[in-house]
Amino acid sequence: MVSQLDSGQYQLFIGLHLIHEVTSPQAFGMLSDKGLRVAYPGRTFATVDHIIPTTDQARPLQDEMAEKMITVLSDACSDNGIEFFAPNSGRQGIVHVVGPELGLTQPGMTICCGDSHTSTHGAFGCIALGIGTSQVRDVLASQTLAMDPLKVRRIRVEGSLSPGVTAKDVILHIIRTLGVNGGVGFAYEYAGKVIESMTMEERMTICNMSIEGGARCGYICPDDVTIDYLRNRERVPKGEEFDVAAGKWLSYGSDADAVFDDEVVIDGGSIQPTVTWGVTPGQAISVTELVPDPEELSGLDKNLVSDALAYMQLQANQPIAGVRIDVAFLGSCTNGRLSDFEEVAGYIKGRQVADHVRAIAVPGSEQVDLEARRLGLHEIFEAAGFEWRMPGCSMCLAMNPDKLVGDEVCASSSNRNFIGRQGSSTGRTILMSPVMVAAAAIEGQVSDVRTTFNLGAGK
Repeated sequence: MVSQLDSGQYQLFIGLHLIHEVTSPQAFGMLSDKGLRVAYPGRTFATVDHIIPTTDQARPLQDEMAEKMITVLSDACSDNGIEFFAPNSGRQGIVHVVGPELGLTQPGMTICCGDSHTSTHGAFGCIALGIGTSQVRDVLASQTLAMDPLKVRRIRVEGSLSPGVTAKDVILHIIRTLGVNGGVGFAYEYAGKVIESMTMEERMTICNMSIEGGARCGYICPDDVTIDYLRNRERVPKGEEFDVAAGKWLSYGSDADAVFDDEVVIDGGSIQPTVTWGVTPGQAISVTELVPDPEELSGLDKNLVSDALAYMQLQANQPIAGVRIDVAFLGSCTNGRLSDFEEVAGYIKGRQVADHVRAIAVPGSEQVDLEARRLGLHEIFEAAGFEWRMPGCSMCLAMNPDKLVGDEVCASSSNRNFIGRQGSSTGRTILMSPVMVAAAAIEGQVSDVRTTFNLGAGK
């Protein structure tokens, strides 16, 4: 913290500023208008992800606006001495995949990015904040950010997960339980046996969707899993310096006697494969449940459910399992990492995507793509009927050519199912885990991963 401002806000020094082509060009323009330079270019790193095509990335890009955005970002980085992870550099990818895999994301950092899912980096024990374009300008100019103090809610997920239940199911269950506004004014700290047993990539999935529950950021205390993940990463200290840094990083965990503003305990064993039925991540149910009935509700809740069902073309009390899909999307900053594709590959090998389903797999970065190809994962996906694409945000938000058409239904491993999110004003998104997307792609409909892949009968 630099200081407390007269407004009561805190002025934070930002240790790492990640930028991309959507919210940064305008911020650079604001700086230029004021005759300002970037204060700490060595703490700022850029990539291109939202608008980049996943089939043909040859320059100039076919979309004139996309080409202009990437050009402005590239030129601004060059003018200000900022490192830019350009396509074909070996480091390009989704900003929240690239930062961790390079080791730029380190415990104890304050991190910001002009993207709401910056909360992903909290998995490392960071205070990671999504910011708007004017705040991107402020951080570029001063390397500081003003923010209101937050309350802290600890969410303990205890016990153990059942077969077929993943980190994505855990966070969808949390959001369903606490609501999309439940975290307003809070930072979420995730803890408990289930969280402790997760890999770093699984923890990133949890923290990634904190913002979907209304929280300002998510946080997981650093531990040996964190240290093991960071060891030998490109941008972390080496040798004895790493050991010293690791000792410091482990000290950033919450004290045993820490006092929280609120605490929630969830039984991990009760969580089932979870999917959304509506138009927010909180409108979710287990795959074995029925779609809710608005007649059992009242007031605003009744209207929200009725409107969501109408948009999704679902009937009250119908099973969510069996809903026909048209598209299956694997990727995004939530679930576009190597372990996601490794897990799915193990299930789909020797199987085939349903004839009527368009299925695409989009790695989260060039490094993910390279390693997946080295392992032959792309061949498994292609043999099963998936298209293996080039890295980018792709169909998560469709600011690129990857879009739904008309009222297509997409089984998606991404993070948002808002109306129009995937590029069509009538397109319908059902959020689920990568393995549930795989099951839906093969069955041609929303399906219980436990049944499709013989993991045990659905409960």
